[in-house]
Amino acid sequence: MGLCNRHVSVAGVAMRALIRTGAVILAAFLSASTFTSESLELGLATRAHAQAVPKSLQEGGTENTVKMRRNNWTVGVAGGILSGTYMTFAAELAEVLDDGDNLRVLPIATYGAASNLDDLLYLRGVDVAVTQSDVFEYFQTQRKIAGLQNRIHYIIRLPISEVHILAKRNIRSIEELRGKKVNFGPAGSASSLTGSIIFQRAGIQVEQTLFDNPLALQKLRSGEIAALIRVIGKPIDFFAKLPAKDDFHLVPIPFTKAFSDYYALSEFTKAEYPTLIGEGDTVSTLGVPAVLAVYNWPRQSDRARRVQRLTERMFAYWDKFQAPPRHPKWKEVNLAATVPGWTRWAPAEEILQAMRARQAQAAPATRGGPSAANLTEGERERLFREFQQWQQQPKR
Repeated sequence: MGLCNRHVSVAGVAMRALIRTGAVILAAFLSASTFTSESLELGLATRAHAQAVPKSLQEGGTENTVKMRRNNWTVGVAGGILSGTYMTFAAELAEVLDDGDNLRVLPIATYGAASNLDDLLYLRGVDVAVTQSDVFEYFQTQRKIAGLQNRIHYIIRLPISEVHILAKRNIRSIEELRGKKVNFGPAGSASSLTGSIIFQRAGIQVEQTLFDNPLALQKLRSGEIAALIRVIGKPIDFFAKLPAKDDFHLVPIPFTKAFSDYYALSEFTKAEYPTLIGEGDTVSTLGVPAVLAVYNWPRQSDRARRVQRLTERMFAYWDKFQAPPRHPKWKEVNLAATVPGWTRWAPAEEILQAMRARQAQAAPATRGGPSAANLTEGERERLFREFQQWQQQPKR
């Protein structure tokens, strides 16, 4: 009996030792798996496709060396609200172009298109921003900021967003909104920017409200406001899934000379918004080009070299943006398209010039043909198609 108790006692001691050892191992594992506050300050972002410790951390070195290495090629991109298309563009720039310490793109959630230009001008760490082509108008007329065309340039033109004005069917034109309450979306959003410009240029004074979109829809249903505006790429469920019983429709915006500088002609169809548009009808509206904007740093500066690397890699790996699971709007981007009133950033223009020269060597232009520096929009579209074909060729 005593021998048996002794065996039990020894077994208990061994079991407790194993438990203590397991606890130590588990604690060590949890400690190694948890990001520290210091790593968060360095800007570490979780990536679904990368579970291992980053190579840059494995390489070691002093803390100052690691800090310099991690920050050497970072580029901050002001995106937009988390649920918006602009923030998706910024996030996918980071996903496609990430190359560890060789290039780290940091997408930044912001208040929207108007605030993005403000961040690009004044917020430390923002090198690039997704914004709209008409943002200069607001900053020049409302903020009275001079010299924007020299301070802010663009890399590429991004897809067009459409101006949606939703109202009851008794409102047949934007003129009939004169003197009424119209919701322009949250301050700093794309709709607050473009909506203000549209009504100013049309000479129609309205009472502006700045509710968020779900609340604005409730107030439109109750009759507290007469219309709401959203500037976003069509189609979106916010409008497409509205029930027919609401008796809403999209108010047409005629394209006139007053809008020819920054805007494009667009339209909505019943296929896009079945409950808002009648059978066989279309509704005219304005398209607002988005831009990937950059602060025009001195050419040899540290900030310029970072954005130049981003630009070079974006052009070189453009096919990756057009493949699933990337946002389908990337397929609408024409790299050679220009933006009226804006200047393309010099390094981006040089890349396009090199592409044109390469295409000219591969397929010499006919005698008397247009020069590469003076292409029409149709010729730019052709260049875009040729560039897509070039991207399919093996890279050396």
